[in-house]
Amino acid sequence: MTPIPSVTSLRSRLDKATGLRQGVQEELHEAETRVILLEKEGLTLNLVAELIRQFIDREVNIGVQAVQDLQTEGLRAVFNDQDIRVKAEVDVQRGKVSVNLVTIQNHPVGGLIEGDGMDTFGGAVVTLQSVLLRVIIIMRRGMRPFLVMDESLPAIEGGYLLNMGKFLSVLCEKLGMDILVVTHNPLLVEAADRASRISLKDGSARFQLVRG
Repeated sequence: MTPIPSVTSLRSRLDKATGLRQGVQEELHEAETRVILLEKEGLTLNLVAELIRQFIDREVNIGVQAVQDLQTEGLRAVFNDQDIRVKAEVDVQRGKVSVNLVTIQNHPVGGLIEGDGMDTFGGAVVTLQSVLLRVIIIMRRGMRPFLVMDESLPAIEGGYLLNMGKFLSVLCEKLGMDILVVTHNPLLVEAADRASRISLKDGSARFQLVRG
């Protein structure tokens, strides 16, 4: 015959089971609390990520707009007999942003020319766009506002080169920057605020102020 458990033994087992049950309930309550906190933290992180994304989008849009506006202003100032402008196309893939600058010209006899600067418009347009991109990088990154151009404008000729010199002078005044241009072309000298002629004498470089 199976012996009948004593009341004391049964109470001991009941107390043990009750203690285990309370322990499980406390762990369950702690787990539920952690889940709630993690859900709130996840929601907060999502909101922060969205806010950061909006800031990045805004910064990208402002930067792209600045590039587009300056490129268009420069092209129209230098090539003043042409209806030409730049359109910036922004693409985002896998969180990475890429910007493609498309040059657009309304042809005098009708029609629209649109494409990459070098392929479609030649070296003069690309040269100007390259200079303006360097200016934008200097200003956007907070670098010292100083640009050196050593015979950097060979593709731009004639009246366009004179326009280029005048535009660079206006750009310096607007942006508070200095541009040092090394050139043999008198048209750029004419547009400069200050110009010096460098000559070699007795093995040393001599500077003669010719303008400013």
